[in-house]
Amino acid sequence: MDNLLNRTKKIINFRTFLLLCFRTFAFSCLAMILLLSSCIPQKQTVYLQNLSQKSGYENPYGELDGITNKYKLRPNDQLFIHVSTSNTRYSEYFNSGRNNSSNISTQNLLLFSYIIDDEMNIDFPFVGKINLSGCTITDAKERILKSLHYFLSDAQITIRLYNASFIALGEFGRTGRIEMGKEQITIFEAVALAGDIKFYGKKKKVMVTRPTPEGAISYFVDLTDRNILDSEQYYIYNNDLIYVRPMKARAWGIGETFSFGFLGSVLALTISILAITK
Repeated sequence: MDNLLNRTKKIINFRTFLLLCFRTFAFSCLAMILLLSSCIPQKQTVYLQNLSQKSGYENPYGELDGITNKYKLRPNDQLFIHVSTSNTRYSEYFNSGRNNSSNISTQNLLLFSYIIDDEMNIDFPFVGKINLSGCTITDAKERILKSLHYFLSDAQITIRLYNASFIALGEFGRTGRIEMGKEQITIFEAVALAGDIKFYGKKKKVMVTRPTPEGAISYFVDLTDRNILDSEQYYIYNNDLIYVRPMKARAWGIGETFSFGFLGSVLALTISILAITK
């Protein structure tokens, strides 16, 4: 009889222990759902909000002072240069193998481009080295025309930056060096080309690092603030690096594959077991 009582007590104690474990797990799941569903407010994820309406808001962006002709050429940049004159024979001298620039494909542009060396020089046919230190595309055009004046009095040139690209790092759908297709693009064009910012990326503090002849500069932009649209920081130039840091939820191991539905199913199962075992 005593053995039966002891066995009964053990069963009851084990059942009590199981109930305690299930209740602890259920409350933990519920707390996690409430925490994760409320830890990332919408104001941190929505682009271009009108933050000016908030009390105490100060616009961190200065006025826009032009868009084009901002980028200063750097070593290893590749320039496609086409010379046009009234004398087709002279044009052939400076455009050997590419007399008709309209027939040149994007893939072949590399073969007909001039690479800027470490001393900021290009080696131009018949002219020799032309230094482009501190030049924008417009400045480079004027400097090359000046060098050609000795040979051609009516020369016109077309210059394109062949390898314009930026670097995307961090919480992007696509990372690495990404081609821009033109000399400058908006930061939202860059975000789109990089596959958008992931849900757990910090849109309110995106870092942009830009190489300059005086050294690299870095600054932060808030992509949830619509005032960025009329600022210098709205534009991305060749060789810019854009870095998006993860939110704390990402550091906790929660990513896009995390399923709240699965967690809710486990919680529902736990509550059902608790109800049955009462």
